[in-house]
Amino acid sequence: MLRDLMFAARTLRRSPVFALTAALTIALGIGAATAIFSVTNAVLLRPLPYKDPDRLVVLYGDLRARNNYGMPISAENFADIRSGSTAAFDEMGAVFTARQVLPRADGTPEQVRFASVTTNVLRMMGASIVLGRDFEESDGTPPPPPPPGAPPAGALAPGPQVPTMVILSYEYWQRRFGGDPSVVGTDLPSGAGNRQLRRIVGVLAPRFQLLFPPADNMETSPDFWTALRLTYDNRNRNAYFLRPIARLKPGTTLARAQAEVESAVESIRKNFPLYAGARFYGRLEPMHKTLVEEVRPAILALMAAVVFLLLIACANVANLLLVRASLRGSELAVRSALGAGRWRIVRQLLAEAFVLTAIGAVAGVALAWAGMRELLALAPENLPRLADVAIDPTVLAFTAAVSLAAALVSGLMPAWNVFRFDPMAVIRGAGRSAGLGRTGVLRSLVVVAEVALCFVLLIGSGLMIRSFVELQRIDPGFDPNRLLTFRLLGGRAAANTPAERAAVTQQIESALRAEAGVEAVTASFPFPLTGGYSTIRWGLPDALTDPSKYQAVDFMLVRPGYFETMKTRLLDGRTFTPADNDPKRALVVVDQVLASKAFPSERAVGKRILIRARTPEPEFVEIIGVVAHERFTSLAEAGREEVFVTDGFLGFGAPSWAIRTSGDPSAAAVQVRAAMAKLDPALLVSEVEPMSAIVWRAQASTRFTLTLIAVFAAIAALLVAVGLYGVLSTLVRQRTAEIGVRIALGAERSAILSLVVGQGLRLSALGVAVGLVAAFAVTRLMASMLVGVRATDPATFAAMAAVFFAIAAFASWLPARRAAALDPTIALRE
Repeated sequence: MLRDLMFAARTLRRSPVFALTAALTIALGIGAATAIFSVTNAVLLRPLPYKDPDRLVVLYGDLRARNNYGMPISAENFADIRSGSTAAFDEMGAVFTARQVLPRADGTPEQVRFASVTTNVLRMMGASIVLGRDFEESDGTPPPPPPPGAPPAGALAPGPQVPTMVILSYEYWQRRFGGDPSVVGTDLPSGAGNRQLRRIVGVLAPRFQLLFPPADNMETSPDFWTALRLTYDNRNRNAYFLRPIARLKPGTTLARAQAEVESAVESIRKNFPLYAGARFYGRLEPMHKTLVEEVRPAILALMAAVVFLLLIACANVANLLLVRASLRGSELAVRSALGAGRWRIVRQLLAEAFVLTAIGAVAGVALAWAGMRELLALAPENLPRLADVAIDPTVLAFTAAVSLAAALVSGLMPAWNVFRFDPMAVIRGAGRSAGLGRTGVLRSLVVVAEVALCFVLLIGSGLMIRSFVELQRIDPGFDPNRLLTFRLLGGRAAANTPAERAAVTQQIESALRAEAGVEAVTASFPFPLTGGYSTIRWGLPDALTDPSKYQAVDFMLVRPGYFETMKTRLLDGRTFTPADNDPKRALVVVDQVLASKAFPSERAVGKRILIRARTPEPEFVEIIGVVAHERFTSLAEAGREEVFVTDGFLGFGAPSWAIRTSGDPSAAAVQVRAAMAKLDPALLVSEVEPMSAIVWRAQASTRFTLTLIAVFAAIAALLVAVGLYGVLSTLVRQRTAEIGVRIALGAERSAILSLVVGQGLRLSALGVAVGLVAAFAVTRLMASMLVGVRATDPATFAAMAAVFFAIAAFASWLPARRAAALDPTIALRE
């Protein structure tokens, strides 16, 4: 075999154009497969970096009657479920994350991310402590009750006499404290007005992350972790904030654990009628499955696309090798006459395929490595574990396996043709094309297969293009142009009383309005398309006697002037005025979805509905206006109904701000920072970006899949065009004498063109027919990725067929033109 490989290398060196063409073709397929598999491996295949990751599950709360799924769990529900399901789990913990402002060493404000966890979470997930200690059980002991007359400290903010224990992330320890080991035992510096003591007890190992799906709105890389001192108070049972994580006991199935959780939840429904009316259920999901569920269809679609591309590349190389073997008919006949058996010749042809594929594999890995940065830059933010995407040993092993398969696929067809090979017929044959005819049907079948695979890719790219166009046409419910968004945190904006917060908020708004080029100013929480939304329940008056009639609604806190600044269309009634920004005024604006659902045949303005936002029980509020529906979390999905209240309704302090400018909003960022620094140096301005950038980011998933599938489809179309050109060029060479006779007998040049082009179009039509059948089956798997278009959209199928036939016609025209230009005397002489 070594001699065969060395001989193959010498033979290919004498045909550099052929070798380069074949190797580059394989390199394109293997490079694309390697790059996409590196993403697939990191996101879908690699286990989570936790202890016993296959036994980790997350618990979600579902309020089925309100169509509200994937909710956090209240502390009291968590405690009841944990105590009622001890047989299924080794242990169960919980976590929530948030952001706040802390001072840097120089006193300037910095936004930090933190996670609050039950004391067992880090141990359960296998986190390592490099300095100090892990949380202990006593760190989670609830604080003592406040003395009579004192305001309650609350479940999450223990009094200063009981410090909260803190473990720093390695990265924050290095950034904020310069890796100083003496910080263990000291208190974490707090911002102005924050009396809470947080004592540092340890430092985590580097790169520890909290991996939840983006829809859960969890911080992936907290700067520090605090121990939760959970209290049990049924008055707080409706405060949903915890994300429970549990480890199954060895041998326990998910179904058995789910049954035990359901038994605990059934007790909650029995004891609390509100949960029975809402049909509250606890749902367990494997932690890895829920992390990748949203991105799995897109990644699998991309893997299917690169497999098709690789098969097309292999088919193209197989066609090249078939032509090469046919042209070497005399050589192979002589080798056979000198005693070489058929298996010996087959081994030699396979050796050439292996050498070509090895060269292509090396070049393909180089292409994948070079394109990795662009691939990651294009990837959407909801793609988890992007930092783990790399060409590692697993990816290289995959590339080696794929290369071996590609060599076999490319080399088997010309090798199989040896068994139909008649050496004596070749030796007796006259002319240098004597061996070409025997492989014509096989090469045509290969081209048909290429066309079918390519057509499926073209259909996929066409559907994604249509989706992207539809995504551009979607009205988000507001005008994103000339809007600059940012968050204001800390400083006097974090004042303790509502009156103080209201005064500071008014000063901020006045300072922003005074800046040149600012046309309007507003604030809200949250902002559309930024995540972080919250749901509350709403209902009509009959829900007071029948709690099952409450439904979920997305809840928005806005400043008066919000709708005017965002240019959200007012459909009926009026919007908020400054006089409405008062906690005593129970007024709301609703979107058209809620209005049509609550009052389908009546005017919603002036009606009252129930909402639960600031009191333990729902309260009546009056609808003063109806506005167009805004898209909160996704452009692709409309989302549920929305209700808007003033920021004064909950005590002031909406942190997300926006200004509408007369020019480029990005240019106003400097003005905003300067104005806020002048107003309050401790006020942190963060997450500054134009609203158009947020909209662009909301399109990232579709754009990522579209770009890659379109690139693969374009490469596939090019390879198929080259393959079709090669087959027809061989056909022209094989029929040179016949074409010469036709021309000598008076055949028009157009007839010769039609002869060759017709052959190419017939092969293409057959391939498109096969591809249509395959596309109807394969594109259904893309249904969840499409926006505003069906997976079997007839217009897309017809358009892509027209595009492909245009490509095929051009690829066929090139050899046809050469055939039509043949000199009959030269053709006949040959």
